[in-house]
Amino acid sequence: MSSKDWLEKDFYAVLGVAKSASADEIKKAYRKLARELHPDHNPDNPASEERFKAVSEAYNVLADERKRKEYDEMRTLFGSGAFRRGARTGGAGGGGFDPTDLFGGFQGAGAGGAGGAGDRRFGGAGFSDLFSSIFSGGGAGPRARGAARGRDVEAEVVLDFADAVRGTTIPLTLRAPGVCDTCHGNGAKPGTQPRTCPQCRGSGLVTRNQGSFSFSEPCRECQGVGTVVEEKCPECLGTGGVTKNRTLNVRFPAGVADGQRIRLSGRGEPGERGGPAGDLYVLVKVRNDDLFGRSGDDLTLTVPITFAEAVFGTDLRVPTMDGAVTLRVPPGTPSGRTLRARGKGVTRRDGQAGDLLVTVEVTVPENLSDEARAALEKLALETPPAPREKLDARVRRFDDPARR
Repeated sequence: MSSKDWLEKDFYAVLGVAKSASADEIKKAYRKLARELHPDHNPDNPASEERFKAVSEAYNVLADERKRKEYDEMRTLFGSGAFRRGARTGGAGGGGFDPTDLFGGFQGAGAGGAGGAGDRRFGGAGFSDLFSSIFSGGGAGPRARGAARGRDVEAEVVLDFADAVRGTTIPLTLRAPGVCDTCHGNGAKPGTQPRTCPQCRGSGLVTRNQGSFSFSEPCRECQGVGTVVEEKCPECLGTGGVTKNRTLNVRFPAGVADGQRIRLSGRGEPGERGGPAGDLYVLVKVRNDDLFGRSGDDLTLTVPITFAEAVFGTDLRVPTMDGAVTLRVPPGTPSGRTLRARGKGVTRRDGQAGDLLVTVEVTVPENLSDEARAALEKLALETPPAPREKLDARVRRFDDPARR
């Protein structure tokens, strides 16, 4: 993504959220739009595919706390007119400011005047160094325009509950831009080679003077690449890239959770003109299990027991993710009590495991035989009433009009 994109594109508007939106609100808006616009749900719909790419691009910036802060700061600077030429030089009639003048690198760095003021403000760095540092994480200066990092890609995978708990490796097929196999990315017809651009002599930049300023901008002859393709590759039509399917084997660690994003460095879209590839972010969705639930690293399980088992106690044989264990239900166990099987939950990265939490629920039979009913009635007569003194006192208070 270029510096110019950060200024021209309103990522908040793309996601339909306010600038003050929280991280959760941004994530919720992105997921809704991604589901609606995903190419799998909108085949042969170029407009939907472009919108999906725009939504993904906006989310990759706003979901990253550091990138979002830099994006907001840069748009605030330009929105306030901090870089208007007239404001910086104090001169009148300086003309409107064109942000593209800055993206090629600011060359004026005199000791005095506007150039000196700009260098002092940004710690001696020119505009090009400032933008390079902010938008590409530092490193290469203005002469490294030819190589551009590939875009990040996001995919969604649905895992079975057991696979998420134990960990698994699955093949993931992506349809995304990649390097053309015919020309190997240089855009030229096989047997030919791109030639050096005669306009910029391979630098990708042309310089022009405006008064006391000297500005560099992308060469219009070669579009900033530095080379010109005379005979274009018939496969990619000179772009150097084509949309194709590629399959990756993705390893999901044991204990991966629903909603977690797995980052695969360098497995996103290939970079342009030899630049590094972007990253692949895999959003994990986990199917519900028909028996187990999950709370952090603990697994949860609900087991029904009879009234007699709750009164007299019993041994319960319950399943785990990799076998079965026996739990002792003590006599007099109330409905809703939770028993713990240590180490039978989700294994953490450090090798430790959570627990299996088993909640017992006393079942009430709907149909009783005459013998069972008679025995239960006899039990009710001989059983002391439930301890409801405080509840009964409050009821009597509301039943007595004189005490209301």
